[in-house]
Amino acid sequence: MCSAGDTLGPGLQPNADTRQKQLAAWCSLALSYCRHRKLYTVDVLEAQESPMFNNKKIERKLSVEAIQIVFEELRKKGNLEWMDKNKTRCLIMWRRPEEWGKLMYQWVSKNGMVNTVFTLYELSNGDDTESEEFHGLEEWMLLRALQALQAEGKAEIITMDDGKGVKFF
Repeated sequence: MCSAGDTLGPGLQPNADTRQKQLAAWCSLALSYCRHRKLYTVDVLEAQESPMFNNKKIERKLSVEAIQIVFEELRKKGNLEWMDKNKTRCLIMWRRPEEWGKLMYQWVSKNGMVNTVFTLYELSNGDDTESEEFHGLEEWMLLRALQALQAEGKAEIITMDDGKGVKFF
């Protein structure tokens, strides 16, 4: 039988209360790091070598097992989805789809573009959105954000000649 330290891997506390606080801090750090770097997909092994979980100055890094525990915590909170059964790659959502949708709708409303049709490309990569936080949003997240708005009756995803588009209401 392994001791608690062995199962957690280096970096996570065995004490339950301390560990919960530590997990919350790691989750916050991971989301902030991904947000700062505009990362939407993360590979666990690459993450282990990144500054997110590897402090080269003191030569310490979180184990793959501990990173998976942190990422599993993010999944429980709705900020992450695993892309494979082995939990080696994930979609990371430092903003949930509903939050992205809200930002887009605020921009559409603020600029008087309700009842306007946009291609997905125009919305996430167009010149008009360059100064917006959702500029450069990956298509999978853009679609989820628009689906959230569609569920609220604020938008409709439509098929256009050159792909998908959206009309805001």
